[in-house]
Amino acid sequence: MASAFSKQETVFFDQMMAGYDDMLVAGRNVSIFNADPVVLERSQGTAFWRPTPYVSVAIDGAAGTDISSNFADVTQLSVPIGLGFNKTVPWAMTSDDLNDPQQRDRKLKSALQTLATQINMAVTNVAALQGTLVVKRTSAASGYDDLSLADALMVEQGLVGDVGRRVALVHARDYNSMAGNLAKPQTSANPKVNTAYEQAYVGQVSGFDTFKSDYTYRLTAAAGVTVTVNGANQYYTPKATSTASSGEIQNVDNRYQTLAVTVSSGTIKVGDRFTIAGVNAVHHISKQDTGQLKTFTVTAIISGSGGTGNIQISPPIISATGATQAEKEYQNVTATPANGAAITWLNTVSGNVLPFFDERAIELLPGRNGVDETLLANGGDYMRSTTELGVDVVLYKFFDINTKKFKYRADTRFGVGMTNPEMCGVVLFSQT
Repeated sequence: MASAFSKQETVFFDQMMAGYDDMLVAGRNVSIFNADPVVLERSQGTAFWRPTPYVSVAIDGAAGTDISSNFADVTQLSVPIGLGFNKTVPWAMTSDDLNDPQQRDRKLKSALQTLATQINMAVTNVAALQGTLVVKRTSAASGYDDLSLADALMVEQGLVGDVGRRVALVHARDYNSMAGNLAKPQTSANPKVNTAYEQAYVGQVSGFDTFKSDYTYRLTAAAGVTVTVNGANQYYTPKATSTASSGEIQNVDNRYQTLAVTVSSGTIKVGDRFTIAGVNAVHHISKQDTGQLKTFTVTAIISGSGGTGNIQISPPIISATGATQAEKEYQNVTATPANGAAITWLNTVSGNVLPFFDERAIELLPGRNGVDETLLANGGDYMRSTTELGVDVVLYKFFDINTKKFKYRADTRFGVGMTNPEMCGVVLFSQT
């Protein structure tokens, strides 16, 4: 068959795929949820609902205390993750081009690198745009001080478990700046100093595994934007399901809330980080006031670009205002914002963010591209490889006799989802 893959092509493809996971700097540092492709395809909207961690509250259970009214139903929250990314790299080569096999192999290598980059970018963007913890630094990246503040932020809110690994994806310029601060005391024979000096390697810092990234999301400044809360007692009540007027019961995504605001100047945009006056963060388990303002992320603009409007924020404002057991268990703030409460923007200078997260809070969902075997009988061929992480890559080849061109395309399909935005965040450098 004219378009069949040669032995050399097959060998090179297998060699490249053997190291494919190593190119997934971000992808291999999140949780992997491998689902049966048949079950996934038959799921509504090709989405799975993934559970979020339970949170429990304690009450006084001393002898003689009647707790009969405290046996409340459990509210299990969940979030949807679907196959939202279909990435392909197409190219064509003439029969003359293929006289030099190196050209074909170099192009295939480039295609696989590009597909790996797409997965890395998707993970990094989800972490950067949906994470809600914020460390604001007025100086450039330095290393320990930056990530120790991220560590303190997670610890004081009870977001550090005994099984989760924490990851920080650092833009190459910031990473090398951190390595430089570590490497400069060259009088030390400390191996940590030596590797920083010789290889610009940082490694683990304040409980985070750090990785140098060629890309992190660049968040532009919220400059000249003046906003206040429009309306008192805006809070969110978590619930596992909702019932439509037709009686249909559906799961509820509890990661977001609509907040009514008044915009006096400027324009709010997705990704902006902010605090609200009088709304402090609490420890998620003990519910004690941390003494620090809760940080929020704008995840969507629902209505309005000037004057009054509605924005979608994450996480939702869950206070002890309501009486439901879910509000008591998932409370994350000390109080609801007052009408007219000032919103303070944290991203005051444009720059690359440093995403940090507990690896359990972001999931990579590898997908699969189905292939009709009749392709082989109609002038085409394909090769498939599935990596250890479960990432599926298909390479197709087709010969067009009219143009004497061989058409290639490398495909991958995947989804990325954040199960808990309060276990993820960003460090903002050089802010005012």
